[in-house]
Amino acid sequence: METLQYKDFGVDIDEGNHFVQALKPLVKDTFSPFVLGGLGGFSGCFAMPTNYKNPILCAATDGVGSKLSLALAYQKLDSIGIDLVAMCVNDLICDFATPMFFLDYYATHKLISTDALRIVRGIAEGCKQAQCALIGGETAEMPSVYAKGDFDLAGFAVGIAEKEDIQKRANITHGDIILGLPSNGFHSNGFSLVRGIIDTKHIDVERDFLGEPLIDSLLKPTRIYVADFLRHKDTIKGLAHITGGGIQENLIRILPDNTQAIIDENAIQIPEIYQLFLPHVTKEEAWRVFNMGIGMAVIVPKEYAQSVAESMQASIIGYIQTGSRQVIIK
Repeated sequence: METLQYKDFGVDIDEGNHFVQALKPLVKDTFSPFVLGGLGGFSGCFAMPTNYKNPILCAATDGVGSKLSLALAYQKLDSIGIDLVAMCVNDLICDFATPMFFLDYYATHKLISTDALRIVRGIAEGCKQAQCALIGGETAEMPSVYAKGDFDLAGFAVGIAEKEDIQKRANITHGDIILGLPSNGFHSNGFSLVRGIIDTKHIDVERDFLGEPLIDSLLKPTRIYVADFLRHKDTIKGLAHITGGGIQENLIRILPDNTQAIIDENAIQIPEIYQLFLPHVTKEEAWRVFNMGIGMAVIVPKEYAQSVAESMQASIIGYIQTGSRQVIIK
């Protein structure tokens, strides 16, 4: 009787084992003293830091969205892992949580170790920028689920915060200043619209743009703001990661009742790459979908605004005033 093997149906256990051995040095390079054990166990283990009075754990998960398909189409895989980490850790710091560790999930039609290692190198680099450890992950070959050449990524991050710190945003009040930390461009949001414009308006993404191929500018990785947060977390009152929904729909999430944010549109320096796409959408749509050059909004007391802005290389883009809970861009 003919016998069958897993490999006959597209799953190569040996290739998976070789991949794990190859990525071990990359992962180990992200470890902190709190990591217990090494890669290869059934779970990643991490010791709780002890220098907290009333610690709470915060968790975030995300993917890279449609940016992934653009990176895959042009085989630009080296920085997509940074995006994966950034989308999670940038959310954590909005709850005043210091990222501790990260895990990834990589699912594909067929595991190609060289491609997978390019992605994991990006994840490891993102973890270094976020000052957190990559303590585990999962790789899955699923030829019956994914089309040939396709894959998907998901990331999971856990951070730690003082319980009272997550209430800091309740102290946001009239007179506070809103700083805008610049983005690297589109980051990881709005790429369904970006790709739609590219396809329908026949934009050549391999053309030169400011000295490099346009595709490279489009795929610049999401900026990670952890270091900025850690330097100034005792001064900051609130942070808003500007992702899908733009400044208005993300900044309002941290406003207390009876406060409103006034954003000065002219204070925001919109990256030049946006000028290739903005003519093809309404202004309202652009501000709702894209970050428009601001990757993180930070609220600080007025007396600290200038010094914090200089330290973060941020700009003052608005202020808080008493009023109905809303974000006004004018």
